[in-house]
Amino acid sequence: MYSKKKILFYVGHPAHYHNIRNLASRLEKKNYSVLIVAREKDVLFRLLENCPFETVLIRGATGHSKLRKAAHLFNRELQMIGIVRKHKPMLMMGTDMIIAHVGKLLGIPSFILNEDDAEAVPLFAKLAYPLATGIFCPACCSVGRYKDKKIGYAGYHELAYLHPDYFTPDRSKIASLVQDNKPYFLLRFVDLTAHHDVGKKGIGKELALKVIKLLSEKGSVYISSERKLEPEFEPYRISIHPQDMHHAIYFADLFLGDSQTMTAEAAVLGTASLRFNDFVGKLAYLDELEHTWQLTFGFTTNQEALLLAKISELLSRPDLKAEWQSRRQEMLKENVNLTALWEWFITGYPGSLEKVKGNPFYYREFITN
Repeated sequence: MYSKKKILFYVGHPAHYHNIRNLASRLEKKNYSVLIVAREKDVLFRLLENCPFETVLIRGATGHSKLRKAAHLFNRELQMIGIVRKHKPMLMMGTDMIIAHVGKLLGIPSFILNEDDAEAVPLFAKLAYPLATGIFCPACCSVGRYKDKKIGYAGYHELAYLHPDYFTPDRSKIASLVQDNKPYFLLRFVDLTAHHDVGKKGIGKELALKVIKLLSEKGSVYISSERKLEPEFEPYRISIHPQDMHHAIYFADLFLGDSQTMTAEAAVLGTASLRFNDFVGKLAYLDELEHTWQLTFGFTTNQEALLLAKISELLSRPDLKAEWQSRRQEMLKENVNLTALWEWFITGYPGSLEKVKGNPFYYREFITN
């Protein structure tokens, strides 16, 4: 017998916890019981310190070989079967393929949350989508041949936690970064070791040194890094709690990274952002943020000179922050309050799923700004 009011959220990345934390709070206020299952990744476990929700942590495996990854996936599947049998949720949502597998095995509806096009993450799409009940993603996102499972919306994952209804920037939380009101710039380096990152490159050491030299002439430089930093970059490492990172992004004068997620976070917060990696041009949601809303710019790893020129151009704009905040407001007028949409879907399930299938523009009532 499965609990009629228990929801399981599976998260495997710091941003994935941010995606569902407001939703979890709203559900608990409606007498739902929330369980968060988290896989070890970057600073995720630190974010979950003092988490107000029931939480189960799954420790990660060391090493990036295909064999180690496969062994860890199998181990996570076994652990999830035990967790789900114990807690008996009525519905599961998350970003990992295993909720689709376990959901199919145990007869529990599973909804994948994703914003990467199927063509960019083919193995994930192949292993997750066939068994999932549905796929929540931006309307612009491709799900390949699983269009019948797509639940699209106008918006981005990042609006589930950075929409103005949920996020209020607070300069006091990043006082240590602001020195005599000087501008500051934020760099983000990621590991690029996921299965879909094979053969992909991002910001290397030599480019990072050039960027730091260019930015240091205008203000302070801080680095957030998923990968191990070289000794010469350690003095720039940002020293704030991960929970305050979005405040740091909001007040930064410029963001540059090889991270898809933090680039999108900067964009929806109205901070000019630049992305440098081999995924540029291959992810529709970031293309939309760039070409429809002009909130971000992407450069592939053979466009280093263009990247440096764009940085110089942006630094020369006297009203850069005000200009990007205006662009942000235009974007918000056309995109959903994603947390409210998900809350409506869960609390109205399964009737909400039928409404979605019959109306591709069901999401319009959740555009609230």
